[in-house]
Amino acid sequence: MRAQFVLSEIGVGLRRNLTMTFAVIVSVALSLALFGGAVLMGQQVDAMKDFWYDKVNVTIYLCNKNDAEGAETCSKGAVTAQQKEQIEADLKKLDIVETVHHESAEEAYKHYREQYSETPIASVITPDQMQESFRVKLKSPEKYEVVATAFSGRSGVHSVQDQRGILETLFNMMRGMNVAALVVMGLMLLIALMLIVNTVRVSAFSRRRETGIMRLVGASSFYIQMPFIMEAAFAGLLGGLVACVLLLVGRYFLIDAGLSLAEQMPLVQFIGWDAVFSVLPLVLVLGLLMPSLAAAVALRKYLKV
Repeated sequence: MRAQFVLSEIGVGLRRNLTMTFAVIVSVALSLALFGGAVLMGQQVDAMKDFWYDKVNVTIYLCNKNDAEGAETCSKGAVTAQQKEQIEADLKKLDIVETVHHESAEEAYKHYREQYSETPIASVITPDQMQESFRVKLKSPEKYEVVATAFSGRSGVHSVQDQRGILETLFNMMRGMNVAALVVMGLMLLIALMLIVNTVRVSAFSRRRETGIMRLVGASSFYIQMPFIMEAAFAGLLGGLVACVLLLVGRYFLIDAGLSLAEQMPLVQFIGWDAVFSVLPLVLVLGLLMPSLAAAVALRKYLKV
């Protein structure tokens, strides 16, 4: 009988505040969708770092005759065969080095033509303008500074470049997007909490006579507050379900279909459906608990009979 009464009161409360309940559902859904998206974005950045950091190389660019004419680091002239042999031998002596690959100017020119054949400058570049290099695969990419310190400024070496630096620009941009999503999520969450508190206040005021009678007949505070908390929890749960749908649709549209980033960017390792499904329970739990707690706190102030 008590459960039936509580459920009936929940239905009455939702009908009386239908517009505000809808606003709560939308606000909770958007804030939780942004939260889930931020979590998935963080996982995406970590997955890309794990995938690419194991594949990037440290590149030691060697001086050519063109560099010798203008580059300060190549003031002693183009790299000699003896210098190349010594650099390669010293690289292989390092414990942190896994593999060393020498790329000739002709190979560099071929790769450049393959990647940038559509650009206007590709037609005027000649093989002698390309730099020879050593592509160094490290056992631990974080120890790039060891190679940079040992070979920067050395005779025949133009520069030492860690390809992780190029990727860091992309990762920093993605982290910035992640922070922006969290800021917007915080604002939406604040709006949702304010709507929940206002909805509870209006509902408590409109049913003050019923709650007063329940108090007079000996009903406990928990029993009186339960319908209001359940209303907020139900609206939050609906918002959480909508947020889950948005995350699933967003992942499908962005990666698998629609924009189809997986096909357009085959070299990027995108997070799978398992990552999305692992976030959904957390979204639902937050959608259920967040409005419930907000309602419970609000009732202490507004449900006084």
